[in-house]
Amino acid sequence: MPPEVPHDYAFRPLTGKDMKLLARWLAEPHVAAWWGDKASELEGIGSHIDSISVEPFIIELDGRPIGYIQSYDPHLEDENPYQGQPSGTLGIDQFIGEPDLIGKGHGTRLIGAFLEMLFEEGAPRVIVDPDPANAAAIRAYEKAGFRPIGRRAGEHGEVLLMAIDNDDMEEEP
Repeated sequence: MPPEVPHDYAFRPLTGKDMKLLARWLAEPHVAAWWGDKASELEGIGSHIDSISVEPFIIELDGRPIGYIQSYDPHLEDENPYQGQPSGTLGIDQFIGEPDLIGKGHGTRLIGAFLEMLFEEGAPRVIVDPDPANAAAIRAYEKAGFRPIGRRAGEHGEVLLMAIDNDDMEEEP
């Protein structure tokens, strides 16, 4: 097997110009299966462009837009079910929009790159909440270092809450 070629993942802030691309990705069967109604998802994502609680990004691979990722602070959202997480915890949601990139390890690698960015910015913990039936996403999160915390009632049904802690953060006495 040839050696793995390293990829350069970048995260640029989402703009209004990206909405047409997001609409196309949200219509892809592999995204639609887990992200819900395209119109309401698109509206929700668009509302985050100027949000304080959510930071939306376009994922780029070697300069090519390939997906969407966002971080959010559960402590800044009214009625967020994850407000019991430690102060400074961030949640993430993402998808790879380009079908030709699914199942090739990009999910784990791009999540790792995004985690590195969030940890460098000082996040003590990052959480994700995949649908328990989304085995591929759960495997990608586990490979990136997330561990299951337990099942929870999420905004759209039952989820598997998973977390990864920033090992570089000093523990409080």
